[in-house]
Amino acid sequence: MLRVGVIGAGAMGKNHIRIYSEMPGVELAGISDIDKDLVESLAQQYNTNAFTDYKEMLASGIDAVSIVVPTKMHRQVATDAIEAGAHVLVEKPIADTVENADAIIDAAKKNGRLVMVGHIERFNPAVIKLKEIIESGLLGKIVSISTRRVGPYNPRIRDVGVILDIGVHDIDVISYLYGSDVNQVYAVAGADIHSFEDHATIHMRLDHEFSGLVEVNWLTPHKVRKLTAVGVGGVAYLDYIDQTVELHDSGWIRKAKIEQKEPLKNELEYFIDCINNGKQPNPSGTDGKHALKVSLAAISSYKEAKMIDIKE
Repeated sequence: MLRVGVIGAGAMGKNHIRIYSEMPGVELAGISDIDKDLVESLAQQYNTNAFTDYKEMLASGIDAVSIVVPTKMHRQVATDAIEAGAHVLVEKPIADTVENADAIIDAAKKNGRLVMVGHIERFNPAVIKLKEIIESGLLGKIVSISTRRVGPYNPRIRDVGVILDIGVHDIDVISYLYGSDVNQVYAVAGADIHSFEDHATIHMRLDHEFSGLVEVNWLTPHKVRKLTAVGVGGVAYLDYIDQTVELHDSGWIRKAKIEQKEPLKNELEYFIDCINNGKQPNPSGTDGKHALKVSLAAISSYKEAKMIDIKE
């Protein structure tokens, strides 16, 4: 029985807590949050232990932990957890800087712990199905992938802008679907309702011949989460929310058969499976670092009004 904890009991943290509490082979051994009333209420609800100091929870004997705290805290909390002997799932983005991402990755290697980054859309059944379709060759060579992730601003997001908060999802998905890293990025963005950027269009070059385009904003009054993959043999239209994939070619329009499931549940089950079976997780810390580098380069690009090369 794996003893698992959750650090951070905000909106996303509560979902981690709920799913772990229902998971076979897992004991939800503790919840940590600086809000004493909140964490005690949740601990009572899920019959577990409450901590206002996450280090005390780590010291109680935790095998694995989800880290669901503000991005600027990721390095400190993740390295503390790893050094305490816990495997770590850290929510995206992996960190606020590349140096801090490296610190997390290095700590995991040094201590023999797994680090996984919570790029949840990789575990969306529609993305899983589209990856299978692309790898089957049904669409032929993929030459362009574009995404649209727009909707109203969420006031709880205060420490980063729209690129690091939601743009990083599609930056990672596009790289994942191509199976290639981003080489160059050019972005146009601005800040109209937020202290950081609240709208952005990000154009990426992958493997020097493939195109990725990400549109994000906190200005659209309704939520849209869609992706289009263009291949020489057809086009795929994916809806992240409805978990659907529709294929169009010269002769047919077809809908892929997809069994709908909560992406976060898929993600946490996979994380636990990696621990139990000694598998390196995918997305790894390195994958998370790449998505972060591209996101930070996009921010630099719009501020400097120039194309940015991504160097590994």
